[in-house]
Amino acid sequence: MRTDTPQAIHLKDYTPPAFLIDTVDLDIAIGDGQTVVTAALKCQRNPAAADLNCSLVLSGEEVKLESIRVDGRLLGAGEYVLSGDRLLVHAELPESFTLNTVSTIDPDSNTQLSGLYRSKDGYFTQCEAEGFRRITWFLDRPDVMAKYTVTIHADKAKFPVLLGNGNPVAAGDEEGGRHWAKWEDPFRKPSYLFAMVAAKLDMLEDWYTTTSGRKVRCAVYVEPGKLDQCGHAMEALKKSMKWDEDVFGLEMDLDHYMIVAVGDFNMGAMENKGLNIFNTKYVLARPDTATDIDFQNIDRVVAHEYFHNWTGNRVTCRDWFQLSLKEGLTVFRDQQFGMDMHSAGVTRIQEVRTLRTAQFPEDAGPMAHPIRPASYAEINNFYSATVYEKGAEVIRMIHTLIGKDAFRKGMDLYFERHDGQAVTCEDFVAAMQDASGLDLSQFKRWYNQAGTPKLIVRSSHDAAAKRFTLEVEQQYPATAYEKRIEASGKPVARGAYHLPLVLGLLDAQGKELPLRLSGEAAACGTQRVLSVTQDRQQFVFEDIADAPVPSLLRGYSAPVILDYPYTAAELTHLMAHDSDAFNRWEAGQRLAGEVLTAGIAAYQAGTGDDLAWIPTSYADAIRTLLSSAFAPGGDPALVAEALALPSEVVLIEATEGTVDPDAIAAARLALRRHLADALKGPLAAAYHELKIDAPYSPDAKQAGARALRNACLAYLAEIDDEASRALVMAQFDSANNMTDSMAALSAIVQFEVAERDIALERFLAKWKDEALVVDKWLQVQSTSRAADTGKRVRNLLTHSAFDIKNPNKVYALIRAFCAANPKHFHAADGSGYAFAADAVLQLDGMNPQVASRIARSFDRWRKFDTHRQSLARTQLARIQSHNGLSRDVAEVVGKALEA
Repeated sequence: MRTDTPQAIHLKDYTPPAFLIDTVDLDIAIGDGQTVVTAALKCQRNPAAADLNCSLVLSGEEVKLESIRVDGRLLGAGEYVLSGDRLLVHAELPESFTLNTVSTIDPDSNTQLSGLYRSKDGYFTQCEAEGFRRITWFLDRPDVMAKYTVTIHADKAKFPVLLGNGNPVAAGDEEGGRHWAKWEDPFRKPSYLFAMVAAKLDMLEDWYTTTSGRKVRCAVYVEPGKLDQCGHAMEALKKSMKWDEDVFGLEMDLDHYMIVAVGDFNMGAMENKGLNIFNTKYVLARPDTATDIDFQNIDRVVAHEYFHNWTGNRVTCRDWFQLSLKEGLTVFRDQQFGMDMHSAGVTRIQEVRTLRTAQFPEDAGPMAHPIRPASYAEINNFYSATVYEKGAEVIRMIHTLIGKDAFRKGMDLYFERHDGQAVTCEDFVAAMQDASGLDLSQFKRWYNQAGTPKLIVRSSHDAAAKRFTLEVEQQYPATAYEKRIEASGKPVARGAYHLPLVLGLLDAQGKELPLRLSGEAAACGTQRVLSVTQDRQQFVFEDIADAPVPSLLRGYSAPVILDYPYTAAELTHLMAHDSDAFNRWEAGQRLAGEVLTAGIAAYQAGTGDDLAWIPTSYADAIRTLLSSAFAPGGDPALVAEALALPSEVVLIEATEGTVDPDAIAAARLALRRHLADALKGPLAAAYHELKIDAPYSPDAKQAGARALRNACLAYLAEIDDEASRALVMAQFDSANNMTDSMAALSAIVQFEVAERDIALERFLAKWKDEALVVDKWLQVQSTSRAADTGKRVRNLLTHSAFDIKNPNKVYALIRAFCAANPKHFHAADGSGYAFAADAVLQLDGMNPQVASRIARSFDRWRKFDTHRQSLARTQLARIQSHNGLSRDVAEVVGKALEA
């Protein structure tokens, strides 16, 4: 465990590697309590290196060096130095040579789940970002790309499945009941994409024929007894292959593509070349064990990892500062896939909701950073919402600015120029610029500036001239990121972003108006992409007879905070008539936000319970919205999204000044109960009309109907009487799919009633042997608003269903409580903060990556009142003073206290 103060690594200090590695030949012999790793590295000095005569420096963590040779010669003690996690080879090295090392590691004791580690069913790897150095001594950086072969030895009865990247070369039996298998990857790759598996697993096999006629073997490996839960993942893989061929012309390049599911995994999944290691959460699904959202997430995650085969594997990152080069681009690609496979509007809404609840707080907090940060202390902390979700928004803006066809040309050019290379974000932008002819020089500020810009838009209408004018202003205040740079004595250059503002104009009847900008000869459609490039900019539309209602930022065309003074009538008009699904939803969210803002103020003033802050017209607007689901062309899935009020997290971020989490929770609950009472009849009618009698399917039509039906159930449960509880329990008892079962359970656990404990007991008794379903049982309790939630969550820490060493369990119980239950996490007595700090300290010694993610719960502690700030600061200081604190947690806590 590291005990040093985290030292920053800076992008400006990048230098090419002193050595390159052409081939890596690994022999990994798994034994009881010890694994022997023999590595043969064909190395050469890099002619592009700054120092052509330096020593070879390799990295290793918890790797015991047994021997080291150069070109077969055993090195003496004076020819190399072991210094902590570094191995320095001082021997006189020729221009090219073979380095052989023999090392031992202990994967059975590896609780960090990085490198090679033991899980229930066998041995698995996770090498991104720097896990390969936990397997053998290596030049572990992404710009060192080599061809790999691996030979794996293990007990045949215990671990009958031996897998590696690429294609199988040979296999055989050995003495003592052991066996071996050799795999070869024909493509050069960085060490973070290496993978191997030695385990007892069941396998589902299928075949996919590419556009060019190549047959690819597809295989999904899961723990024994789970084959009936991996069919959806297989179909998702084949859909992803077809989509990537159709949309981007990218074919699978290996003969074998394998997915392996493991229950102990820090992340969601990993795109290792041809051998993806997945968290079971994103593979296993059956109607009675997985929800509609689970099925959709499997589609998206399988697609994401498959799409990485080109955007991340064939073309990879030069260094870890370029992480968004592969992740932002691949998230964008999986988002586009999701929009094509499911409801496009609902998919976009869900993406933006994630952005606002995860990335906006990050932009405003102590860990703020651009999608390409200038420095980091621990790279694992930068697998962040900014790099992934905001990174995808940056790619989406390029797509919007240059258009679909030019974007495809840019992708083709990107691969033509850089296939097989480790490159930078500038290389990607250059390909898009050259393919489209659009100057993207200013656009690159998105890669270097942190924070969420504010887009202030004001309008005026000149009836006599039939002219409608938009005044657009950008604001981009400094974040903690810039403040840290300035504190070090360095200037920070900031400037206006280049962003697309997509809009339409609606007349009084809801009709979309033709749009002609001043200076244009004719109107160019009813939707325009305005290129915003200045701090202040004006756009004038001609031939607009009457003042329209502007539909701004359609499809959420830029990741900004929009400031436009819509009236309640205008928002209601957009809800009813806007052709853009996202903006119809957004109008409803803005309307609800304004009502809730008034309610929060009322509760702070002690007058909230009289409900005078709720306009009488609001329930009417929701009634109209609900009825629209049953009109011709209605979209129940979209209505379900619109019925969901802004979350407490979103309301916290929207609050200017000191946040009162109790007032936010009270106002939100009061509005839900008011709507339930006012719309009891329509909600009940919709609930019964949306009942599905057909066999379960996760398709968009059924999923949309279930989503709206269960949204109605959640509102009806707020009435909190005998009839409403009976309705919830009836669904719980009769549900034939996990979506409906969890909806009922989620509704009843909000109340301290006898039915809650009955439902929780029945659910666990039925599903105790399904780990992923048990995770749902844990999470539904940790996110409950019931007054006894804090106590229940603490008691669950010692429940047999919980395992502190399993990341999924930790995320379900601890992280969900801290990140998704603001009222209880920010409890006025400080109990939530103490709970989080206890968890961080317990986890840090076994899995720093997971511990640091829990520590991020403290990011926004300064938004709250001085009493809560004092309590949070005490817990942060307690964590920081812990002896032997990992670099992962030290960076997060240190920045939180500095902010």
